[in-house]
Amino acid sequence: MKLKLKNVFLAYFLVSIAGLLYALVQLGQPCDCLPPLRAAAEQLRQKDLRISQLQADLRRPPPAPAQPPEPEALPTIYVVTPTYARLVQKAELVRLSQTLSLVPRLHWLLAQRLREGEPGWVRPRGVEQRNRALDWLRGGGRAVGGEKDPPPPGTRGVVYFADDDNTYSRELFEEMRWTRGVSVWPVGLVGGLRFEGPRVQDGRVVGFHTAWEPNRPFPLDMAGFAVALPLLLAKPHAQFDASAPRGHLESSLLSHLVDPKDLEPRAANCTRVLVWHTRTEKPKMKQEEQLQRQGRGSDPAVEV
Repeated sequence: MKLKLKNVFLAYFLVSIAGLLYALVQLGQPCDCLPPLRAAAEQLRQKDLRISQLQADLRRPPPAPAQPPEPEALPTIYVVTPTYARLVQKAELVRLSQTLSLVPRLHWLLAQRLREGEPGWVRPRGVEQRNRALDWLRGGGRAVGGEKDPPPPGTRGVVYFADDDNTYSRELFEEMRWTRGVSVWPVGLVGGLRFEGPRVQDGRVVGFHTAWEPNRPFPLDMAGFAVALPLLLAKPHAQFDASAPRGHLESSLLSHLVDPKDLEPRAANCTRVLVWHTRTEKPKMKQEEQLQRQGRGSDPAVEV
């Protein structure tokens, strides 16, 4: 049934009159709206205070960025490199020196060894030179590479044996700098494997990933460890054994310094390779030799 417009208007009028009468009655009643108003005012005050604090923070100059330690505060890294005369010697040493020059607080000890063409079995490669560097570090008095004065007592440092034909990441040296005893890491392209190195579980060395003579006391490559200088000084008789069997040269030193379980894994628990056992191909000089026989060889005054 359709409602007439007159009836709708009448119903709206009656409802409006009822609402107006209710409002007039409420005007005479006491109002309890003051507490909510006070709470709202306090919230506004807190917001204004927070805005003022943020504005003050924006006006304040930013804090100075954290500064790296001064070079003098860093332990010194002593890098021992046996080398020998050959056609690629200068190229190898220039390449290595470019890497080492990027590392702060690094002392490079170079020691000449075998002549080109002299087989390794005549004398173990680099043993005498490495031991001579250890002797100098301990204040033995024999100069190494023109060095005269060994580190003074109490010097904080670490010793690393770096062959001149390997490839080193600059990051490796920062990994070893804070060594407390003997630190270790993987070495790439060595032992017939993609890499050799310690196996680490819960932050401790529990074994070694290697294929050749895995029962060696320390199946590590020479490039895969560093020794804290105070530890070497505290063990004056620890050195490389020239009579050690092939592959045991590293163990001949480390066996006097540390137990395998106390090795300090570096390079993300030995999961990153930061040094590679690379070798430079020996240059072929057939054309040079032919020209020399003809008296037209390269100028010997030009250093290569």
